[in-house]
Amino acid sequence: MKEVISANEDRMKKTTANLKDGFASLRTGRATPALFDKIRVDSYGEKSPINQVANISVPEARLVVIQPWDKTMIGEIEKAIRSSELSLNPSNDGKVIRISIPPLTEQRRKELVKMAKNQAEAARVAIRNIRRDGNEELKKKLKDAAITEDDESKGAAELQKLTDSYVGQVNQILEEKEKEIMEV
Repeated sequence: MKEVISANEDRMKKTTANLKDGFASLRTGRATPALFDKIRVDSYGEKSPINQVANISVPEARLVVIQPWDKTMIGEIEKAIRSSELSLNPSNDGKVIRISIPPLTEQRRKELVKMAKNQAEAARVAIRNIRRDGNEELKKKLKDAAITEDDESKGAAELQKLTDSYVGQVNQILEEKEKEIMEV
């Protein structure tokens, strides 16, 4: 029973971690290196994340500076950023790329909140599916006489507690992201 609970808890942890990763790439009005995590650059015939070919820094709240380790990569990095869904306009001086993060419009903020809510709902559904899988696993163990009925009901109750806890975490993460998106 314990292994079922711990395996399902690990899956729930991964689900919340994936949600945080997904939220990191949602653009808010504030500059952050995480914005560029999903952007891939053509580097010597391979697609690499920007942070593997350049140093990304945030000297000001609305400014990102990308300094490629190889100066010949500037054009590729700039092209990758322009073609991304971030809608940013990078400029370079031959050594570094500067990206000014414009403030978000009210409409764009609302769209981002809606996207965040959809991602959070998908995470909640995934957590509930994990609970269902765990309950099925417990029922199978009961059927195979590996555990008693008491163990099965205790396990189901424990899985429900875990589910409630992780759904609460998802709600907290969403609330924080919503606040971050809506602040001007």
